[in-house]
Amino acid sequence: MKNLIVIYGGRSAEREISVLTAFSVLKSIDYSRYTVKSVFISKEGSWVKGPVYTAPPLEENQLHLTYGEEASQPTGEIISPSVISDLGEIAFPLLHGPMGEDGTIQGFFETIGMPYVGCGVMASANGMDKILTKYLLEIAKIPQVPFVPVSAVEWKEEKEKVIQRCLGIAKFPMFVKPSNMGSSVGITRAENIAELEDAIQVAFEYDGRVVVEQGVDAREIEVGLLGNGDIQTTLPGEIVKDVAFYDYNAKYIDNKITMAIPAEISEETMALARTYAKRAFKILDGSGLARCDFFLTKDGELFLNELNTMPGFTQFSMYPSLWKNMGIEYADLIERLIQLGEERFAQREKYFEK
Repeated sequence: MKNLIVIYGGRSAEREISVLTAFSVLKSIDYSRYTVKSVFISKEGSWVKGPVYTAPPLEENQLHLTYGEEASQPTGEIISPSVISDLGEIAFPLLHGPMGEDGTIQGFFETIGMPYVGCGVMASANGMDKILTKYLLEIAKIPQVPFVPVSAVEWKEEKEKVIQRCLGIAKFPMFVKPSNMGSSVGITRAENIAELEDAIQVAFEYDGRVVVEQGVDAREIEVGLLGNGDIQTTLPGEIVKDVAFYDYNAKYIDNKITMAIPAEISEETMALARTYAKRAFKILDGSGLARCDFFLTKDGELFLNELNTMPGFTQFSMYPSLWKNMGIEYADLIERLIQLGEERFAQREKYFEK
């Protein structure tokens, strides 16, 4: 049996989503193949070694570890990140947002020579950064909505010029997003100049770079990707909303969404979405998994919105649901991702043998 390390939590605003994801994965791993060791990263950045699982946890609360001197009955032990490679043979980082899916933790694993599940450093960093993703999509000639990148320095020194640049490229409504954040955290819809200024200010609370995008009246279409060199794509699915803006609360608190899998779209649009998704994955040097999100307008225009290198991964999230529609069950998907992580590591190690 192999020792698998599931790493969850993290310092980003998406840490609670990470806990939900970890609980879902821990319930479905094949324990006949793996002894699973858990490591929780706290909001403050402490690495906390949790229980060793030989069977699924009974409830999510088990993952909320108590630790340190203030814990009367600690369920976790603070450790140094440097001992991670002594705990197991492969890491499964279930971390969302900055310091988790932006290349930082991936770089750490590369440095200590440990295989891990998911995209590598470059794909993770570029996929997390919305602005860099957009520049790469331009190179790949993949359609996207008009956008304006804004830095904190520009905003401080040339606020009026930034506003005018936005008005020259996009029309209201506009959406303002932190460049490095996911799960719709820090995203605001703006209907006028005053709201645009407020939205940019909100986005700067999460990142020093933000992107202003043209809002479109469109359906949200998503494609799952799986593989290293041999990339597979799913049939597209659709997020069906009963709210105007699919924000964090709509996604995770109010649950005001349903999914249509496969999406009710033409075969031509399906094929185009899968082609664009694979092209985007390749240009970002993706490996393991990703989810590609599109806007589909009433006129049939397809725009790639973003590529998520660690998509929501609970059993009922879009990404696993897309693969279930393709005949791959959740537990089998977990196993395939672990295999892909090991394959990628073995291939990379060959370069150091030269």
